[in-house]
Amino acid sequence: MLEKKKIGPYTIVFPIKTGKYAETFRVVDEKGNKRFLKLFNLAKLKNTQYEQTIENITEINIVKSLSHINIVSYIDSGEVVYEGQRCIYMVCDFIVGETLFQKIKREGYCSVYDLKRIISGVLNGLKYLHKRDIPIIHNGLTPESIMLDMTSNMSTAKIIDFGHAQYLESRNKSFYSDGLNLFYMAPEMFKGLYSTRTDLYSVGVMMYHLLFGTLPWYVDLSKVPTQDRIARVIEERKSPLKIPNLNIFELDDNLLNIVVKAVSQDVDERFQNVNDFLRALNGESEVPKASYIKVDVTGVISKEEKRTKVEKGNGFADVAGLDELKYRLNTEVIDLIRFPEKYKKLKVKIPNGMLLYGPPGCGKTFIAEKFAEELRCNYMYVHCSDVASPYIHGGQEKIAAVFEQAKENAPTILFLDELDAMITDRSKHTSVSEYGEVNEFLTHLNNCAENKVFVIGATNNPKAIDPAALRSGRFDIKMYVPAPDEKNRKLLFELYLKDISDESIDYDELVKQSEGFVSKDISTLVNRAAILTAQADKDKISMDALITALEKSKGELPSISAEILKQHEKIHEEFGDNKNNNRPKIGFTSYSSIE
Repeated sequence: MLEKKKIGPYTIVFPIKTGKYAETFRVVDEKGNKRFLKLFNLAKLKNTQYEQTIENITEINIVKSLSHINIVSYIDSGEVVYEGQRCIYMVCDFIVGETLFQKIKREGYCSVYDLKRIISGVLNGLKYLHKRDIPIIHNGLTPESIMLDMTSNMSTAKIIDFGHAQYLESRNKSFYSDGLNLFYMAPEMFKGLYSTRTDLYSVGVMMYHLLFGTLPWYVDLSKVPTQDRIARVIEERKSPLKIPNLNIFELDDNLLNIVVKAVSQDVDERFQNVNDFLRALNGESEVPKASYIKVDVTGVISKEEKRTKVEKGNGFADVAGLDELKYRLNTEVIDLIRFPEKYKKLKVKIPNGMLLYGPPGCGKTFIAEKFAEELRCNYMYVHCSDVASPYIHGGQEKIAAVFEQAKENAPTILFLDELDAMITDRSKHTSVSEYGEVNEFLTHLNNCAENKVFVIGATNNPKAIDPAALRSGRFDIKMYVPAPDEKNRKLLFELYLKDISDESIDYDELVKQSEGFVSKDISTLVNRAAILTAQADKDKISMDALITALEKSKGELPSISAEILKQHEKIHEEFGDNKNNNRPKIGFTSYSSIE
């Protein structure tokens, strides 16, 4: 076995990213602690704003001086010779979680509730940077420079990657702009200028991206020569801002006005500082009506379209495996709903609901949709943000309205996503309003089956749910949905590669290489291999294409760390939905994309 490479006292686990003058690695220190290490090649730094001594590398000096919950933590730095090159390294704390970019790719959307929470964290980090004795401008904010720390129940946004950061006092000097995302750059940055409002512009673009799944003033640059791309972006921004005409729950006019103000091309029309931005985001101030154009978009599924999709779907015919789950749902729920008179004679009670829990990306939302398709009944998707309200008792009114709508359109499958944020343990509540909202949920759960409403709740953290919701008569059925094991990973690969791969595929090797992958990761990997195959003008995906996709995905896939998966297995053991029976874990395979 080859000895792993070292950088100073740190052992390389695997490379994450390679840039023009630096490489990033996941490493472990001498005590076995995981860390992130950035290695600066001094020879390649000659053409940047950096000097060749450790004392004058701006990024290290900046990160070393920072200490804030919403900013990555500095650990160490030093000078080494690596592969015959004189280098300087900087080590930061390892963050258990994923980038905001990975979250968007995995989930495909961001609720208004999540957006406000994430953006508030980013703004608080910027406030710390901008309010220092010598203000610091990040200059490179994108979803890839925001890490979501998942060590607690609620993920914390942390600003990372200070490769383009500068002190405000240096704003008359040019800054390193190679590799910046042009769509996130404020107009003045194209002239080499930056300020605190430059960062706020990037936050506005981030909000637009999270809400609508695209970028403001987006234009395809793939066929535009590199030297002409900035001019093309500047030209596109001369047109009015377009807002996709989507039915996004909780997207009120004030939030929309915040986004439009933040991405104004006129620096004086933007938010003047972080405090103004935060006050508007928290609803403490109202932003004047903004000017924009509403446009229809394609390729985005609204809630109404999603319902139609569910009603016309193939149900369990799309699902391979999951025999126990399908059997239980057919015998314990579906038959009772389809043939109520048959069971009414024997006074059989329909269960009120089912709880699906486990790590993200393993198919909880998918299972709920396929169940609704099987029944061909009304399907309602409700995210925790859909029942949130800034007003006292406002949340209770929304909860009551949701159940009333489900009752009116019965039989209904009511899917509650992120259930732990809706029915949080009341012993941890400090707000009378929040306590009342949990009571409201419990009241409606008591008799929902009598009204032909079956509730499916999904959560990554069942232990945070109020115990009363988990008692018999509410969420009667509990299912743990884990990351797929070797058998199911192989079947997933076979399903996704069916009819689109050649005979070179080594499924056993793919299973070995995909340890720790959740279902969504496998779907993503096959899709990336398909793109590589198309770019090579080939008709079938080869094993080489999959291996190349795996190499390119290092640091990004698996999207869920081994630590988090172990945490979920521990939760499963402690939660103990199988303590009184020998039911196996579910496992998951599907012919369709997994959400």
